[in-house]
Amino acid sequence: MSEDVEVPAFSGELFRTLAEEGRLVVDDETADEVIGELQRTLASIESRLRMIRIWQHEATGRLTDLPGDLARTVVDAVFAEQIAPGRLELAAVELPKYIEAFQRARRTVGPGR
Repeated sequence: MSEDVEVPAFSGELFRTLAEEGRLVVDDETADEVIGELQRTLASIESRLRMIRIWQHEATGRLTDLPGDLARTVVDAVFAEQIAPGRLELAAVELPKYIEAFQRARRTVGPGR
């Protein structure tokens, strides 16, 4: 009978360790792609967190007072935080570790390697 094992949602420290030890190695092109995606994701998360903080501390207006796209973005950000409290903050801490790991893991990989 198998036991339920809780798997951590983020493994930034593991990825940094693997890269530092040379066990995580990616070619330059792949590293650039992964790092770019992680940076875009981090920017999006930071934007959502700023929006949530502003809405929570300075929300004197109504959603109907906001332009449609902005209102939807506020609703999405607040909803995500209600569904999984603290996950955005955790992601904002962990994603830079992944970025660092892939920067360390970047290697020029030659043929046959």
